[in-house]
Amino acid sequence: MNTLLLDRTTWDLLPDASGNMAVASGSYAVCQNVASAIRVFMGECYYNTATGLPYRQHILAHTQAAPVFRMQAEQAASAVAGVAAARCVLTGIAANRQLSGYVLVSTTSGDVQHVGF
Repeated sequence: MNTLLLDRTTWDLLPDASGNMAVASGSYAVCQNVASAIRVFMGECYYNTATGLPYRQHILAHTQAAPVFRMQAEQAASAVAGVAAARCVLTGIAANRQLSGYVLVSTTSGDVQHVGF
């Protein structure tokens, strides 16, 4: 599976050495797509408004239990092509209320990777 390669800092498209759009493949592409799936707000994707996490509806400015967010992140990750299993691990919440953690992704090719957020 291939996907357009995104810059890890800006989450913007990257050119390859020839000036064309760079492409990611293999486990890296799967992990990048998992990260994208977790970052997407529900309703944000123009062609499929049902994808994404319900950040506006149920997460931001709402009291929510950690297990509920964990389940939503795992469901979003599991829906990505190439993912065999996903497990969300929350590592902390900063003073500015920024949640941190990662999703442990098992790909259908047998690789195990973690995708941070």
